[in-house]
Amino acid sequence: MTDHLEDIPVRDDLQTIAFYNLENLFDIHNDKHTNDNDFSPTSAKKWTPKRYDNKLRKLGFAVSNIGKKETGKHPAIIGLAEVENAKVIEDLIASKYLENCNYGYVHYDSLDERGIDVALLYDTNAFEVIYSETFIVHLTKDNGETDYTRDILLVSGLLDGEHIHVIANHWSSRREGEKETEHKRFAAADKVIEIITNLNIEHTNPKIVVIGDFNDDPTSSSIKKLVISQDLFNPMEVLHTYSRGTTTYNFKWNLFDQIIFSTNFFEATPDTLSFDKANIFDDDFLKLLKGKYKGKPFRTYVGPKYKGGYSDHFPVYAVFKK
Repeated sequence: MTDHLEDIPVRDDLQTIAFYNLENLFDIHNDKHTNDNDFSPTSAKKWTPKRYDNKLRKLGFAVSNIGKKETGKHPAIIGLAEVENAKVIEDLIASKYLENCNYGYVHYDSLDERGIDVALLYDTNAFEVIYSETFIVHLTKDNGETDYTRDILLVSGLLDGEHIHVIANHWSSRREGEKETEHKRFAAADKVIEIITNLNIEHTNPKIVVIGDFNDDPTSSSIKKLVISQDLFNPMEVLHTYSRGTTTYNFKWNLFDQIIFSTNFFEATPDTLSFDKANIFDDDFLKLLKGKYKGKPFRTYVGPKYKGGYSDHFPVYAVFKK
């Protein structure tokens, strides 16, 4: 892998905020507290140190190039989904293409049944963390037991000296069916609405960026409720077409990964960040280039079969200008 964007001039007036579902970034060690038995050297998937390192290197290459065409540099902030623990984040930051990016991270262990969490990477030269907190989405199973899912992560800080609030999400999947699981994503939307409501009480006109894998499209009711009730803007709405999205199911594109933000990012006040553009980062190196799945995300595994790719999701990003 060579960096095909080396010659793009660095734009000091631009910063990228991104989100990437890394698809099962597990270490190779068995953790008795999480459902990670598939990801060990002796499992059916044969998750070896070599395969783990290959995935880290590839993900690092992808992350380092998000938004680079526009800004000439790596993203200032990247939300991550499907990380097992702090160790895999540290290994990712130390990998070949990220080791010189000055990334720090915010991560809390959640009680998610699969043992996967959300986290936030940030360039310590561009962003200073002031505050972080996680919020539990309370769900119950049909039998009344608690249904543990990913927490929602709030990180507040200074991006190029300006106070912003980033809310990172990984809402419940559609595995048992879209309609059957819809209430779980509404519960998550309600929790984000609660977080934003509190930010508006605590701060005057706060700048808020909501990022995540929502397992719902921009037109889904849960996303619409969040956007409309909180006067947010979703630039992803115009990017979702029948031939483009961030992940596929049965040959149909979904745009589950989104970056949504408060409308005060449209105010062109001097020395403040304003929205420039948003896109799906779906460069060819992240895709399958031939066969019946041509153009789809190049994954690490398909079932138990090792393919050696990146993830089943493309990253998304938004560029902000000062």
